[in-house]
Amino acid sequence: MLKFIGVLLLFRLVGNPFLAILILLLILYFLDRRYVGIFPSITKPFKRMRQISKLRTTISLNPNDVSSKFDLARSLAERKKYREAKDLLLQIEDRYEQSAEYWVELGHVNLKLGALDEGEAQMLRGLEINRKARYGQPYLWLAETFRHTNHDKALQYVTQYQEIQSSSSEAYYLAGSMYKALGRSEDAKRAFEESTAVYRSLPKYKKRQERGWALRSFFAKMK
Repeated sequence: MLKFIGVLLLFRLVGNPFLAILILLLILYFLDRRYVGIFPSITKPFKRMRQISKLRTTISLNPNDVSSKFDLARSLAERKKYREAKDLLLQIEDRYEQSAEYWVELGHVNLKLGALDEGEAQMLRGLEINRKARYGQPYLWLAETFRHTNHDKALQYVTQYQEIQSSSSEAYYLAGSMYKALGRSEDAKRAFEESTAVYRSLPKYKKRQERGWALRSFFAKMK
């Protein structure tokens, strides 16, 4: 109803219904990015492309810059260029042998390329070095990988993620989504409820960061 009223008011101002709808959508987008965070950033892909270009230039000038190669591999993986990311990671393996972040990234890339056993082993190697690497996100990647083929393993990884992120609305939302995908409706509902409960208990400075996940959980448990 409020959106309809907003469109009518904007239509009276600009005289074009399509322009009025476009303006309203832009207002909603900027309000969401400022206060909620549900909509994806429209500028992030362009920033990532510029970063990739910058890193390629740096590496062309200094082929031995392993730090830039690692950063480039991560950026390429974010753009789903997994084969190129893997090639870069393998070039610098000897310099990152004791890095949890390295093994998690290499494992993630291999999972996406379909090398499940290799990817899982590499990711677990990274988590053995640092169980909290990437704030526990690797456990969710593993759970997602096995949710269709090995429910017990998927649930095990979800549980391990929750142990690390016990005070995060995002953690409970993602866990709830995984439970839902596995057909565990009651567990999913409890996880979504816990997500909103955690949000209410957070200090103000953390609520901005978690608000989008709490809203997602609120709507998810209504379905």
